[in-house]
Amino acid sequence: MDAPSPLADEVVRGVQDPALRAVLWEFWEWAMRWAPVWATTLGDHRYDDRLEPRDAASLRRYHDEHTRLLDTASRIDRCRLGDGDAVTWMALRSWLGSEAAQDACHFHEWWVSPRWNLLDEISRVVERHPLRTPSDGDNLIQRLHAAVRWIDDSIANLGVGLTHGRVAARESIRLAIAQLDTELARSTQQWAMTAPARAARPQWPVQAQTRFSARLHEVVAEQIRPALCRLRVFLAEQVLPLGRTGTSEGIGSLPDGETCYLGLVEALLGSPRAPEELHALGLAEIARTDGEIAALGARLFGSRDLGETLTRLRTDRSLYFADPREIVTQAEAARARAGSALPTWFGRLPRAPCVVREVPAYEAPYMAPGYYSSPNYDGSKPGEYFVNTHQPETRPRFELEVLTWHESIPGHHLQRAMAQELDGLALPRKLWSSTAHAEGWALYAERLADEMGLYSTDLDRLGMHGYDAWRAARVVVDTGIHWLGWTRDQALRFMLEHTASTPENLKNEVDRYVATPALALVYKVGQLKILELRDRARAVLGEAFDVRDFHDVVLGSGALPLPVLEHVVRRWLMTEPAGRGRQ
Repeated sequence: MDAPSPLADEVVRGVQDPALRAVLWEFWEWAMRWAPVWATTLGDHRYDDRLEPRDAASLRRYHDEHTRLLDTASRIDRCRLGDGDAVTWMALRSWLGSEAAQDACHFHEWWVSPRWNLLDEISRVVERHPLRTPSDGDNLIQRLHAAVRWIDDSIANLGVGLTHGRVAARESIRLAIAQLDTELARSTQQWAMTAPARAARPQWPVQAQTRFSARLHEVVAEQIRPALCRLRVFLAEQVLPLGRTGTSEGIGSLPDGETCYLGLVEALLGSPRAPEELHALGLAEIARTDGEIAALGARLFGSRDLGETLTRLRTDRSLYFADPREIVTQAEAARARAGSALPTWFGRLPRAPCVVREVPAYEAPYMAPGYYSSPNYDGSKPGEYFVNTHQPETRPRFELEVLTWHESIPGHHLQRAMAQELDGLALPRKLWSSTAHAEGWALYAERLADEMGLYSTDLDRLGMHGYDAWRAARVVVDTGIHWLGWTRDQALRFMLEHTASTPENLKNEVDRYVATPALALVYKVGQLKILELRDRARAVLGEAFDVRDFHDVVLGSGALPLPVLEHVVRRWLMTEPAGRGRQ
């Protein structure tokens, strides 16, 4: 039997109800066993030599255990729970239920993408694995042996998917093969997976360092590289010819595809929503952002209409970077400026720092302009804002500030780092994250940055409007592809007509929406919910409304599912003197 979690005292902190404490504890231990790499980053080192199994039998066991946990949580009587326990219970039910809602998707049988794939996953396992002692090195070698099984099990699962008529979109498969080809053309010694073999470790005995480096090169060169070659051949010969194309590119063309999409919408947004309703919402938001961009373009460039403004933004090369280092430097300056402005707008601030990094070369050609990686809970890694410097001539200057506010401060870093540092809160509440809350907050932060006076010029502010249009267009395009039968070309044309992003970036974005159904919905829906709650708070509290208090409430309970966040804000307003009796 595994030893108890070193985080035991924190898992049920603040939870009063015995039944809720019991299921929350069981849930946590289950999660640590099934996500051993994540456990490592949290400072739970019981499973440092393991990866989660991905063979078909293990996936069935995972499903059965998950279903039992959901049943146990559902039997708890909410009426007997106090306010804090009720929020924890609602969040737990939502987290567990979101996976159940996706059961019809069978992702393991068809998922192929140049994002979030095996090459990327294994590289990140190496990057996140601690190497403080030679024993840590031994554990990493064991994990890389398990990674070979990941690859072979994935090939087997994809083969089963083909027999069931489940397959990824052809372009997603082609891009994944191209990514593998790029990496396989490089020497293993240049791979991110072998980087630890080249790092000096003066605290290790010389013999241990030499042995570790040799073993690392051996497992990557002699086991992982051949396994990735097997994957590449299988994708090219068996999967690619059957890949989805045209009006079948969306997930709706798969067996149970419509049920899967509806389940994903419910899982990601926290409640069921009709795709047609979401499509209309996106179109309404696009109509608004079209007007904003056209008006600011007329003031800045003398443009006559939206199309002329978008053409200027895409073709004026002075509006684009030339030097990758300049992108990083300006991102660092923007992040620092935002940090200085925070105390006026937030009562609580995170202690963990946020640093700027470049997107790794092996994923940069297929990756978005930037992304965020949370701090390790044990403090061993800061928050990281990754900015894409690949082909700097395609990276607009006017989008860098809004990207920075979204990915770092006051966006993702402020929310995720603050959540980890909340006192008196059960650990899952601090670490589990609703995507709609997290991405909705980051999109809200882009507009908040304008209120904070952070944008340097009207051109940078135009980038803000362009990013808002981009997220509205995502809602239209995602529902278009996966529910209404749009082709990839239709989606790309719509994005080109309504957003300022370059064709290169938009192609990557459309590829992303095809590969990750419903994920594109959460940004705009989450943002609008936070804005709605802020308007409600202002209306209820009147002159007593303080935006710092509102922000602390929205961020002060973790990244909750949207219905649970709404409950928390309503409860806060009921307890505020100015809000009593006015709900």
